Amino acid sequence: MKRYGKAWERKRAAILRRDKYRSQLSSRYGRIVAANTVHHILPVEFFPEYMWTDWNLISVTSQEHNGLHDRDTHGLTDEGVKLARRTALAHGLDLEEVMTRLDAGRMERCHGDEEEGEG
Repeated sequence: MKRYGKAWERKRAAILRRDKYRSQLSSRYGRIVAANTVHHILPVEFFPEYMWTDWNLISVTSQEHNGLHDRDTHGLTDEGVKLARRTALAHGLDLEEVMTRLDAGRMERCHGDEEEGEG
């Protein structure tokens, strides 16, 4: 888990409280499941301006979090991208810019992995 310091720990706790320690992904399907992780919908790496923004943070289970991130590339999975897209639209962000930044991150990771494997 990435560490962002005490400020992040306070923010994480506030988001878990806000969501009543329930997974917001499971809630979409009427299920009540305990959450233990806070997910940045728009990844901090590409959207640092939304790191502390409440609407960019949701409570999820560890398993759901793993389903939103590709653990090999550390990028978003297709499900993670869908969630980012829905969230961007809901908050009036420029969807083209959001998708461009996410795609650039995916491409950077793919090329970075190829370069690491060479030599």
